[in-house]
Amino acid sequence: MSAIRILNGNYRGIPVIDTVFELVSGFQTGARGSYVTVKNNGIFPKCPDTIRIRVEDISDFVYTTGMQENVIRIDKAAAVQETDEQAMDRIRERFDILQEMSKACVAGDIRAMIVSGPPGVGKSYGVEQEIDKACMFDKIAGKRLRAEVVKGSATPIGLYQTLYKYSDPNCVVVFDDCDSILLDDVALNLLKGALDSGKKRKISWLADSRILRSEGIPDSFEFKGSVIFITNLKFDKMKSQKLRDHLDALQSRCHYLDLTLDTMRDKILRIRQIAKDGVLFQDYDFDPCVQDDIITFMAEKQNRLREMSLRMALKIADLRKLSPLNWRRLAETTCMKAAD
Repeated sequence: MSAIRILNGNYRGIPVIDTVFELVSGFQTGARGSYVTVKNNGIFPKCPDTIRIRVEDISDFVYTTGMQENVIRIDKAAAVQETDEQAMDRIRERFDILQEMSKACVAGDIRAMIVSGPPGVGKSYGVEQEIDKACMFDKIAGKRLRAEVVKGSATPIGLYQTLYKYSDPNCVVVFDDCDSILLDDVALNLLKGALDSGKKRKISWLADSRILRSEGIPDSFEFKGSVIFITNLKFDKMKSQKLRDHLDALQSRCHYLDLTLDTMRDKILRIRQIAKDGVLFQDYDFDPCVQDDIITFMAEKQNRLREMSLRMALKIADLRKLSPLNWRRLAETTCMKAAD
C-alpha cells in the first residue's frame, strides 16, 4: 500500500505536521495551489473519505512504503476543539506580546527584536503606536526625535547612516519590510553588528565615502540603540542555505517573534478579532451586523480574493459605504481574481 508522510501542510486551515496517510494521487497544482490527495481514514472526523492536503512544494512531503500509526502526530484535540473564540484569544495574545516587547525596545530594555508574519495582519501597527508615543513626547519637549520607521529598500550606506543617527541609548530604529537588507552581504553584516549581544556593538564603514565625510559621520561608532526588524519572511522556511545561515545568525542575536498566522482560518479570525475589538472599522460607523457581513463575505470568497488582509477588509468597507446595495458586486469586480 502506497503512503505519504506530510511534513508540513494543512487541511481546511488545520495544520498537518509529520502525519502519514494512504496515498490516492501525488503532487498536483491547481487554481487554488498545490496539494496531494489522500485517504482520510478517520483522521479528520465528519470529513470526506478522500481529502486534499495543501502543501507549498515537494519539500513538504515524502513518499513512504506503508501506514505507520505510531507516527501520526496530528493534534486532533487542538484541531477539533479550538473554537473561533479560543483561536482569536490565542492570536490576540501574540499581538499583546508584540506590543509589550515593542514598549521594552522603546524603553531600551530590549536591544533587538525580529517580528515575522504574513502581510496585511497588522504587524506594524502596534510597533508604530509605541514609536509615535515616544516621538510625541520628544516633539513636546522640543528634543531631537529618538526613533524612526524605515520602510522599503535600504542601501548599505543608508543603513549605516541611519544606525549612526539613532545610535544613542533609548533610540529605536524600525525596519519595516526592508527585506533587501537581508540579500546584501554588507548591509547584513551592519545589521548583525547592530543586533550583536556583546557588551559593545561597534559598527564600522571601512570603505572611503564622500557622503559620510560631508555629513561628519565617522568610519566607526558604538551603537547603543535598539532595532526592530519587521518582515514577511519565515526564517525557518527559507530554502537558500546561504540565506538561512545569515538569518540563523540574526535570530541568535535577538528576540524572534513569529506571529504564527500560517493558515487562512487564522488570517480571517485575525480580521474578525480586530473588528470585534472595535478597531478595524472605527472610522465607518457601521453596525455590528454590517461588519459581520463584510467579514463573512471575505471568508466565503477567500479563494478568489487578491489577498486576505486588514487592508482588503478596509477596501471592501469603502465599497460598502459607497454603495450599500451593490458593494458585493463591486468587490467581486475590483478585489478578486478573475474566475477560471
